[in-house]
Amino acid sequence: MDSRVRRRTMLLAFSAVLLVLAGVLYRNRDVLLQSGRLAFLNPDAAQETQENLPESGFRPERVAQDGRIEGSDLSAFMRDDTFFDKEKSGYEKLQETLGREDAEETDTPGILTLTAVSVQKDIRVQVVGREGVPVKGETFFVSLSNTESQVGSYKDLDQDGVIYIGDLPAGDYFLTLDEIEGYQTAAGNLKVTVKDKVEYKIIDDIALLIKTEDEIDASKEDTGEQEAASDADGSEMTGIRKSDGQTRFGIDVSKWNRDIDWARVKAAGVDFAMIRCGYRGSSSGVLVEDPYFVKNMEGALANDIQVGVYFFTQATGEVEAVEEASMVISLCREYDLTYPVMIDTEGAGGAGRADGLDRETRTAVCAAFCETMKNAGYDAGVYASRNWFYNRLDAGKLTDYLTWLAEYRSSPLYTGEYQIWQYTSNGSVDGINGRVDLNLSYLGY
Repeated sequence: MDSRVRRRTMLLAFSAVLLVLAGVLYRNRDVLLQSGRLAFLNPDAAQETQENLPESGFRPERVAQDGRIEGSDLSAFMRDDTFFDKEKSGYEKLQETLGREDAEETDTPGILTLTAVSVQKDIRVQVVGREGVPVKGETFFVSLSNTESQVGSYKDLDQDGVIYIGDLPAGDYFLTLDEIEGYQTAAGNLKVTVKDKVEYKIIDDIALLIKTEDEIDASKEDTGEQEAASDADGSEMTGIRKSDGQTRFGIDVSKWNRDIDWARVKAAGVDFAMIRCGYRGSSSGVLVEDPYFVKNMEGALANDIQVGVYFFTQATGEVEAVEEASMVISLCREYDLTYPVMIDTEGAGGAGRADGLDRETRTAVCAAFCETMKNAGYDAGVYASRNWFYNRLDAGKLTDYLTWLAEYRSSPLYTGEYQIWQYTSNGSVDGINGRVDLNLSYLGY
């Protein structure tokens, strides 16, 4: 064969190879574009693909039954820095990722874990799901043991994701969540140290226990009564008292005052507002946020009205008082409070869970609340009527805290010291429909 024939034959063979390669490229153009290998044909698409990749570059398209990763990029595992992790294989990590995605799509909690806190000789356990929120609607069991033996098994009777265990001796305990169908439980025990005495410190996860009025029957839970009204003698002042060098004029409000026009309230001469942030249910004892709390706080502050807050208590002991103070702190963190935080102690219609407390216990509740607030950096005090300060509280044990007196007379008969005086519940202020409580402050703010 001469040289010209040889060259012609080689050229034809090379051309045939090019045609075959071009055909293969054309048939697989979509896959190659997605993998970024034909970026020169469509740079924009390739750039978008690269931007959407995980940081590791790992992009399996499917997992075969035998565990092999199938897809267009068979070398992708070489770019996954964690694929050869000694503790978990890349396939195991992939399965965990797929499991989390499935949980998000089906809105199931997936893996369950436990959180727990002890205030005094007790443990409050919470069964939480994916986002640290208590899982409701399931009957969970937890097993409790100490360093010596099994203590017992406890059931989530009301299916709210919270289990309370009381009357425990101080010491170290271990909690285990029993397996439940449809969920994966975290392995291992949770260690909890049960305290012998109350520490007046905020409970960090208290927000998980706060409910809205949509979750309860407010007609049975929010039943507080103004005790001072029964002691009024008809001489009370019901008009606005202008502020002077010695006093500041203010109001206290809650959901009962409904929507408030705070600009008009400011124009009427109101300097400060004590705003209810919540209450403990007088029947069930649940912690409930006042539905108008945020709206009132933001409205008052936006109109340069100084604010303080109060909480209606139905605590039956110091532990619950610490819970109530923790709730207040949780709700008020983002607000600038000028006036104090007050615990409102009064009756709940005679059938309230705290109505029958003895004087010593009620005083201890108020002190525990105020001490917890003080330890968190807030000024704190007690709201009550004159009769309650005399007969239901030991005021001599509360002198470290502020006093907000409710007495509806032209001049109070109360002989103790007080810093805020609620002088009527029959007041009227422009911007508020209906009656409103009026106050004078002697704090000098």
